[in-house]
Amino acid sequence: MAEWLGIEHLFELSASEAVWGFLTPLFVFIAFFVVQLILPGRKVTGYVVDAETGEPRSYRLNGILVFAVAIAVWAFEIGGLPRDWFYRSSVYAVAGGTVLTIIMTTIGVFSYPEGKVKNRFLAWWFGRAQEIQFFNGRFDVKMYFYVVGGTMLSLNCLSGAVWHYREFPDDANPGVYLYAGFFTFYVLDYFVFERVQLYTYDLIHENVGFKLFWGGLIVYGWLYIMPLWGMAVHPDPGFEGFGRWVWLIGAPAMFFFGWCISRGANMQKYTFKRWPERKFLGFLEPEYIEAGDRKILCNGFWGPARHFNYMGEGFFCLSVALVFGHFTNLWAWTYFACIVSLFTYRQLDDDKHCEEKYGAEKWAEYKARVKYRIIPGIY
Repeated sequence: MAEWLGIEHLFELSASEAVWGFLTPLFVFIAFFVVQLILPGRKVTGYVVDAETGEPRSYRLNGILVFAVAIAVWAFEIGGLPRDWFYRSSVYAVAGGTVLTIIMTTIGVFSYPEGKVKNRFLAWWFGRAQEIQFFNGRFDVKMYFYVVGGTMLSLNCLSGAVWHYREFPDDANPGVYLYAGFFTFYVLDYFVFERVQLYTYDLIHENVGFKLFWGGLIVYGWLYIMPLWGMAVHPDPGFEGFGRWVWLIGAPAMFFFGWCISRGANMQKYTFKRWPERKFLGFLEPEYIEAGDRKILCNGFWGPARHFNYMGEGFFCLSVALVFGHFTNLWAWTYFACIVSLFTYRQLDDDKHCEEKYGAEKWAEYKARVKYRIIPGIY
C-alpha cells in the first residue's frame, strides 16, 4: 500500500527509530509546555467573555519567542536531533500523537461537568469547556495548540526540505523549498499577529474537545504537510524557458495574493472589534449594520463576501498545490482538498452562530447586503 501511494520512504525507520517516532509528539508536547511557561509573555485581553466574571478573558502570549527557540534548536541540531527527523518520522508521529490526544481529550473533557450535549461521544468530540486555563491564566490550552501546531508545521516542512535536498543534491525541486518557505512565513506571520487570533472562529465558537486537541496539535502540526509526503520524493519537474519562470514566479505570487486577502480581512475585523469607529489603515471608514449593542461589519474586505478571508486561504491552498510543479500528482492537492472542505463547512457553521448572535432579522439584512459567502459573484 505504501509503495502504491508513493510514500514507502516514510516507513524506512528501524524498529527502535519507529518507537522514537511514535513517542516524538510526547516529548514535543512536554518541551513546548515547559518552554511556553518559562519564557516571558505579554498579558492581553481577548474578545471572549468569561461567563463567571462577565469580563473579557486574559491570555498570555509568547508564541514568537517559543517559535524562535524551536527553530534554533532544530537548525543547530541541539540535543543531537537530525534536521530531517521530523519528516522521516512523521507517519509514526501522527500515530503516536493521535493516541496521545485521545488520552488528553478524555481527561480534559470529562474533568468538566456535563453540559448541554448529553451524548458522551459528541461531548468528547466537541468538548464541554470553551476555555481551559491553568496557573492563574498563565497557560491557555487553545493558544498552546496554536503555538505547538504552528511551530511543528514549520519544522516538519523545513525537515522535509532537508530530506529532499539530501535525496536530490543535484536535481532538487525548488518547489519543495518554496513550499517550506510558504508555511514558515505563514506561521511566522501568525505569531507576529498572535493577538489577532483571539478574535477568530476557534477562540470564539469552539469548545475544547478532540476536534481541537487533534486538529490543533496533530492535523495542524503534522498532517498539513501531507503534500510533502508524496512530493518530496520527486525531483525537479524539468520545466524550461518561459514556463519555468511562470511556475516559479506564479505560485509565490498566488500565495502572496491569498495572504494579502486573508491577513487584510482578519486585520480589518480585528480593528473593528477593538475600535469600532476607527478607520482601517487610516482611511477606510467602517460601514456596519447595528444589531442591538452589536455591529456587523459590511465593507472593505467584508463587503464582497461574508467570509472573504476564506477566499484568501483558497488562493494560498492553490499555490501550495501548484508550487511542486507536478500538477497531476494527487498528493500535491491534499492540502487544498482538506482546507477547502474545512472552510466550506466552517462558513456554514459560522453563519448559524451569527444568526443566533445578531438575530434572524439583522442577519437576513446583512445577507441581503453581502450576498456571497466566499467567492464574490460565484459562491
